[in-house]
Amino acid sequence: MTIHSAVIQKLIRTNAHLGRRVAENHFKIYTYGSRNGMTIIDSDKTLVCLRSACNFIGNLAREKARFLFVNTNPLVDEIVEQMIKSTGCRNDNSWRLGGFLTNSLSPKKFRSRNQKFNLTSVNRPDCVVIFDTERKSSVILEATKLQIPIVGLVDPSMPLETYEKITYPVPANDSVQFVYLFCNLITKTIQYEQKRLAAAKGKVVAKEEAPKTGEVALQADKIQIDGINDELLVVPYEGLSPASYDPSEIKELLEKLVVVKINDNEGTKMGFDGPKSAIEIANGLTSLDLLANYIESLNSKYGCNVPLLLMNDVSTHDETLKIVAKQSNKNIVCLVKDQYQEDEGKIAFDQKEVLLSLKKIGKLDDLLLQGKEFILMLKSDNLAEVVDPNILNHLIKNKIKYCIELEERFGIATTVNTWVNINSVANNPNTKLFRPPIAVAVPASQNLPLEETSDLLIFKSDLYSCDKGILRRNEARINPVNPTIELGPEFKKVADFESRFKSIPSIIDLDNLKISGDVWFGSGVILKGFVSINARQGEKIVIPDGAVLENKEHILMFFYVYGTFVSGLVFGPWTQKQETKNIHYEKKNKCWTFGIHFLSAIAALYELEPNVALCQRQKAGKKKEPKSSCDQRREEEKKKKGKRTVL
Repeated sequence: MTIHSAVIQKLIRTNAHLGRRVAENHFKIYTYGSRNGMTIIDSDKTLVCLRSACNFIGNLAREKARFLFVNTNPLVDEIVEQMIKSTGCRNDNSWRLGGFLTNSLSPKKFRSRNQKFNLTSVNRPDCVVIFDTERKSSVILEATKLQIPIVGLVDPSMPLETYEKITYPVPANDSVQFVYLFCNLITKTIQYEQKRLAAAKGKVVAKEEAPKTGEVALQADKIQIDGINDELLVVPYEGLSPASYDPSEIKELLEKLVVVKINDNEGTKMGFDGPKSAIEIANGLTSLDLLANYIESLNSKYGCNVPLLLMNDVSTHDETLKIVAKQSNKNIVCLVKDQYQEDEGKIAFDQKEVLLSLKKIGKLDDLLLQGKEFILMLKSDNLAEVVDPNILNHLIKNKIKYCIELEERFGIATTVNTWVNINSVANNPNTKLFRPPIAVAVPASQNLPLEETSDLLIFKSDLYSCDKGILRRNEARINPVNPTIELGPEFKKVADFESRFKSIPSIIDLDNLKISGDVWFGSGVILKGFVSINARQGEKIVIPDGAVLENKEHILMFFYVYGTFVSGLVFGPWTQKQETKNIHYEKKNKCWTFGIHFLSAIAALYELEPNVALCQRQKAGKKKEPKSSCDQRREEEKKKKGKRTVL
């Protein structure tokens, strides 16, 4: 028996030759004839069509094409699922909703309806394989409109207008036995091409990428990070091979990325009632608005589609939805992460919660169907430009599954952002996933954390400006390091912080600022160098509009103390001669102030700028009560005794 005869017998045993009824005229090219009202399909023609279909699927698999498998027969669901699992393909079930392909860019009404089902618009598949063509004419119409090739089983009862839309028809009876045979052929074809592709890539990697890995390893350091069992291989950012300058290649890289923001931090530490991402940063925009605008500008610049997923905590979800409602025209999806018990593993606690939540709701599978390969998880308080194509290019070329961005501050390594391979998490979201762990030492400009109101002062000032959702540092500042700012407890809450500034001071030339006590700022204040403002208990300092404070804290304290001492000696006796009690104390205070102004004017002659805040120091406590008449008499008697008449 020849191989051809054995294959034909295999087809006959699956009842592939039995049609449902008398064939239409266009289907008679595949038939022998009819018996008892049933069409007899030519098995040789079926075999030829099977070879053509499998050859086409193999060519697509060699190019890493995306397949969409459509089946509505519940009897073969398990067979199709087993085929998808064996080939490693990701199948999308959103085709059950009409218009899942052609309406992905339709008006807002369809997108809102789609979001209720937790669906997102899928990337266009390269091929649609249909196992029961007669029942899914809507999928055929949509794929034809988008010029997507279709491989499908055709039946003698199929009308001509549907048959003409099938690119690779396979004439056969869609029995369970034949569908099993068809799925088995597709599985073997895709697996064969995958093995050939892996073998070819293995040779290329061994010849080309091995020396690069060795070079990077020579420059890398090993450190230990809390929450990670193994040592991290830290690669310097300068050692990364830069991504291509071609916008089309950068677009291809970014199409594989999805940005996930862990939005679970509340602003209670800063006295803010709500999520920290709702704090206003610049031009009336919150940090969440800045991130959404940044992602939108990135998509429009390269023509890509990088979605933004917000993983909210239960306590921050409602407030976040209000902010996202203003960004309705952007690709933003809000999800609530589940709470899991912490255990030892590679992934940090909050990141593990996010990955398990995405796995549980099926979002990882949706992302894989859209062609996404990496998740960039952002810290909830980082306001810097986060998406770096150079890092993404390095991860894809070296097949790295897990990468941490690190920044060293004061000798301590701080985690900035995290890159995770979606396929690795989808297959096993538990701990101890990624070996070996890799880290990239990023520059300080890629980490702008918002932790305290002192950071808020920096971001709101003229040191930073907002451009398309990105905080740009002012080039006028010479010092590469941001100023060190220490604010007292009166500034710790966001509401108190905003009320104490008429406008945020200019700090371009500021190096160090320390404020304590009841201090208030006017508008147009300029701070330079080292500035220290200390309001003693019970006193209030008001910095007037347009004041300039620069490197005078020590000299200013000298003039303040010296002015107080001299004015007390010079003008103090004159105030004691006042008879009226109220006038006595008012005149005395005026004299003290006059003494300070007098010495300040002298300092101005020598180009010494006094602290204008000291001139407006006000006592907030009550005035001392005047002395009693008995005390005054005793003082007058002492003065008379002290006077001696000279003869």
